Amino acid sequence: MKRKQQEESLRNLILKHVKRSRDLFINSHGLLAEDYEPCKAVKRAVKIRSEYGLAPEQADPLLGTQLVPYKAVPTSKVASLGDKQLDALTLPAPSGPASGVVGGQPAPKPVLPKAGGDSSNQLQILPVPTSVLAAQQKIRHTAPQWHPPWKLHKVLAGHVGWVRTVCVDWTNEWFATGGDDRVIKIWELASGKLKVSFTGHISCVKQLAISKSSPYLFSVGEDKMVKCWDLEVNKCIRQYHGHLSGVYCCTLHPTLDLLITGGRDATVRVWDIRTKKEAVVLGGHSHTVHTVAAQSAQPQIISGSQDSTVRLWDLVKGSSMKTLTNHKKGIRALVVHPVEYTFASGGADNIKKWKCPDGEFMQNFTGHNTVIHSLAVNQDNVLVSGGDNGSIKLWDWQTCHCFQTIDTVAQPGSLESESAIFAVTFDKSGTRMLTGEADKTIKIWKEDEDASPESHPVRFKPEVLKSF
Repeated sequence: MKRKQQEESLRNLILKHVKRSRDLFINSHGLLAEDYEPCKAVKRAVKIRSEYGLAPEQADPLLGTQLVPYKAVPTSKVASLGDKQLDALTLPAPSGPASGVVGGQPAPKPVLPKAGGDSSNQLQILPVPTSVLAAQQKIRHTAPQWHPPWKLHKVLAGHVGWVRTVCVDWTNEWFATGGDDRVIKIWELASGKLKVSFTGHISCVKQLAISKSSPYLFSVGEDKMVKCWDLEVNKCIRQYHGHLSGVYCCTLHPTLDLLITGGRDATVRVWDIRTKKEAVVLGGHSHTVHTVAAQSAQPQIISGSQDSTVRLWDLVKGSSMKTLTNHKKGIRALVVHPVEYTFASGGADNIKKWKCPDGEFMQNFTGHNTVIHSLAVNQDNVLVSGGDNGSIKLWDWQTCHCFQTIDTVAQPGSLESESAIFAVTFDKSGTRMLTGEADKTIKIWKEDEDASPESHPVRFKPEVLKSF
């Protein structure tokens, strides 16, 4: 009884204090915090350093003042200054190899004068390596390579559902497609004729992969099935069991007999295609794995997930080498460059270019403001991205310049909203582009042979590239 009385009195006391706190701060509810001037000064200083670090004599557009050469403050003098003479944000002069001394002379660095005019109370700007700034300026102002525009060549119809995946055979004679109608179709690439259809999945076919060394076609779907089809007898000969939910992506290792799959169970599974056994289960993602890519060099496996991360995997250790968190939204597409040691990832926020093997961020492909379902790149450094709004953008891989935008047209009988580009790929020659779309068609695109740099000039405007 006494315990209950104590709990009741304690509860009343807490409620009383909560009410008083609410009455105390009710007038400030919803008000924004005031700007803190030292923080704004630091922000301005960082912008000055990044834009005018190599040009100390240029005018500062933010403050209306002229930048002056950097004068280092000796450490002894810094220690002798009082609190009133030295602001808390003032930093001591750098020393050693990181001080920016080149050839015996200190590199000029801009300073941010304080409004009071006291030259002894100044915010020192930390040095920026000259190589970094020079590389950024080179990327910003490099003119892109000219690429001929692409135009529609042929439209193939045969599926009765959205076409989710397109995969070209290594002989460049035929290609396979799959979609929401649960059917896999084989088409002749030159004529566009349907050769054979495979049935066996009981739900949507999400992705296909064709083996280079054996007559096998691999398919994955939302029915949790991973199937191996023998193209010599045209039937399913193996099934790989292990995924706990729908399987969304698959790819084949370029040099090993390994199949890599990823799905809604947030795992990447590596299969031995000969024994049907799981070689490795790679866990670490916290959401659906939408896309995987493989290469012979490190990292051998790259995965993108709805958890907004890209993971680089060590196949030997069976663990994650690095996690890239630059994306702010889910990643649905990955592509590895066929020649360079780089790869790209695409999400609803951006398309980002990365450098292997450490996943170093290089630059952004900015401008495709929609959910990116698929990416593809050919040997001519043409990157193509397919969006959920029916737009196709073609980019120059080196400069991230978009040189063409195509808005697909839904076929008669389809809803106007059914224009999403779910799959895009190049053939092995890189001269034909195939897209699988929501209007249940496969479109084949070719370069415009009549185009020239004079008829279709490059419209390039150097812009400041985001570095995050």
